[in-house]
Amino acid sequence: MRKLTLVCLLVFVAACSQSSNPQLHTGALHLAGRIGAAAYAIDVPNDWNGTLFLYSHGYVAPGELNQAQAAPPGEETAWLANQHFATAGSAYSATGWALEDAFKDQIDLLDYFSQHVGKPKRVIAWGASLGGIITAGLVQLNPGRFVAAMPLCGVLAGGIATWNSELDSAYAFKTLLAPGSALQLVHVTDGSANLQLAESILNAANSTAQGRARLALAGGLIDLPGWFDPTKLEPASTNYVAQAQAQATWESRVDFPFAFQYRTELEARAGGNPSWNIGVDYAQLLAASPDRDEVTGLYRQAGLDLGADLRALSAGATIKADPAAAAYLQRYVTFDGRLSIPVLSVHTTGDGLVIAPNESAYSQVVSAAGNQDLLRQLFVHRAGHCAFTPAEIIAALKVLLQRLDTGRWDDAALQPDALNIAAGRLGGGTGKIFGFHFDPSFVVFKPAPYPRPFASGATIPA
Repeated sequence: MRKLTLVCLLVFVAACSQSSNPQLHTGALHLAGRIGAAAYAIDVPNDWNGTLFLYSHGYVAPGELNQAQAAPPGEETAWLANQHFATAGSAYSATGWALEDAFKDQIDLLDYFSQHVGKPKRVIAWGASLGGIITAGLVQLNPGRFVAAMPLCGVLAGGIATWNSELDSAYAFKTLLAPGSALQLVHVTDGSANLQLAESILNAANSTAQGRARLALAGGLIDLPGWFDPTKLEPASTNYVAQAQAQATWESRVDFPFAFQYRTELEARAGGNPSWNIGVDYAQLLAASPDRDEVTGLYRQAGLDLGADLRALSAGATIKADPAAAAYLQRYVTFDGRLSIPVLSVHTTGDGLVIAPNESAYSQVVSAAGNQDLLRQLFVHRAGHCAFTPAEIIAALKVLLQRLDTGRWDDAALQPDALNIAAGRLGGGTGKIFGFHFDPSFVVFKPAPYPRPFASGATIPA
């Protein structure tokens, strides 16, 4: 992981009991330590301009190393320092679906920064993946602490909608491919063994045309993109075989650990199962999916009755949530759209972990609250989760900063052509991710509606 190396005039392992309140710091500074159980990192450049970017990192699987990041590990970090912006980020007190911890730990870090570096003139929240939902949650819960936000590839449908979608796909997978198996969908007792069983079922299904069609249905119900490798062209809209293979790869390499293993951590945190599918009409879900033609075509080729499978799924949809667990997930967090600051979100079109329709869910609640003028959403045409180049991130940051400086969105600067030109001018290593160079790829894109959205205040079925 690449890190920005700053000239260190002071290395300070912090104790949060100190309460000094210095004037605005102007020299280069690196602070690292812990606030309670949460590690943190702070980087302040020479001639700090008074703006702080508070970064929220993504999901860290239970048991994995949990490190603080003051900013993403790319060229965008060097750009921020060169522009005299300070950066800071908490590791959060725990791994997994750590939203409750993150909301507290990030605000604690913001308070610590004010006490030990100086009170920022303005604070911009940003973060990627799970850090995207944390970013949006921070500005909803603490609107007076931030002047703007930029969630990247964020889980902006909220916790309940996200885990309900994971359940929908997992339920279809088991019901159609291994109904008599010991695979657990909720109340998972051994996540590692459960994931291993799911992978063996997928491998067997992927060896037959019937199995591949049903895998495509399980993916299509949650709008999985039929594009996995960003170094290759997106499969043609009628190349159903390639699309299905990409979806199966998303499932096996990326999504299955969340559906069948990491749910154990979520359920332990929430105090039970927070997800349900009782009353879900799976034919209706597929009808609204951009993958419906692919699924229909593959079922036809395999000689299967799609209608019969959809009726079976709807008839067997009886999983109920544990009320207290669902209420926990509703608190951490469901969005109400009540923005008071500008938000610029960015998403790749071919994200199979946090699907692009997350942006539709967020836009819908923001519009319902009458705050659509505060929100702008950008899309990059590329496969991959959070697969943005540093150049694309910097181009988006410039637009957001311009919005703050002028008090209005520059709609011309938000157009894909303008963004691609701005990103292309940065040069150097800013166009590289995964070791490959990518041309800037902002596009006009309208994601499908989120499969099963859940807005703040909606009712959890009993």
